[in-house]
Amino acid sequence: MPHPDTAPLTEIAYAKVNVALHVRARRDDGYHALESLFVFAEHGDVVQGWASEDGAIDLTIDGPFGAALDAGADNLVVRAARALQAYLGTERGAAIRLTKYLPVASGIGGGSADAAATLRLLARLWDVRIEPQELAGLALDLGSDVPACVASLTQMVTGRGEALARHAVEGLEGLPMLLVNPGVGVSTAQVFAGWDRMDRGALDADSLDVLCADGRNDLEAPALAVAPVIGEVLAMLAAQEDVLLARMSGSGATCFALFRSEAAMAAAARAVAEAHDDWWTMETRIRSA
Repeated sequence: MPHPDTAPLTEIAYAKVNVALHVRARRDDGYHALESLFVFAEHGDVVQGWASEDGAIDLTIDGPFGAALDAGADNLVVRAARALQAYLGTERGAAIRLTKYLPVASGIGGGSADAAATLRLLARLWDVRIEPQELAGLALDLGSDVPACVASLTQMVTGRGEALARHAVEGLEGLPMLLVNPGVGVSTAQVFAGWDRMDRGALDADSLDVLCADGRNDLEAPALAVAPVIGEVLAMLAAQEDVLLARMSGSGATCFALFRSEAAMAAAARAVAEAHDDWWTMETRIRSA
């Protein structure tokens, strides 16, 4: 790491949550055609960086979930940094510290958010001008969720994640949101393999009421088959006072609940902690522009 007296630049890798996730079909290229409304928490992992001139990308990882990750060449942070280096043709390097607060393999886009935050960080650190569509192209090469994580704002996401449209829903942004993970990692590939191939219809995200009433996560059922404890999380969240919606995010196992007030969210977080002190929780709000 550089001299500790040198102040780093910092980016937050905001946790991604699928308010709804409709799986429509399997595409010819093997990916699934998705329709999802992505929102982002105000909190997440923290990525810090110091510039260097030797071309090296040095990554260190700490934080509560840091031990679950390897800091080698396959890490998404390193891959993002190398991709931007190659695209820019720069010989500049960076020392990067990832502080991992989000559980790994948990359906809230942690790795994708880390990669996106790295792209944002290094563009600032190296003082480069890069058009949003260029950054989005680099991001998609890193993973389907990475382009949406670059902006980290409420978006309708279709295709395999490459088709993005800013999609504000009245009353959604700023809502208190509690994330809960029961401490189990779930394989995205395994969950998709368990999907029943039924197309249950398009996603209507025109209003918060419709999202809550008619939206769904088509991966909940196969995820429950892999990790039945997800059902316990959902039942507990749905039973809390002043909850608007309780649903699983992504391919699991993290679930979320939206609340009418900060007080209701805090009370729910206390209830979860008292009943299951080994479950991970994060009290946050939906990030707005």
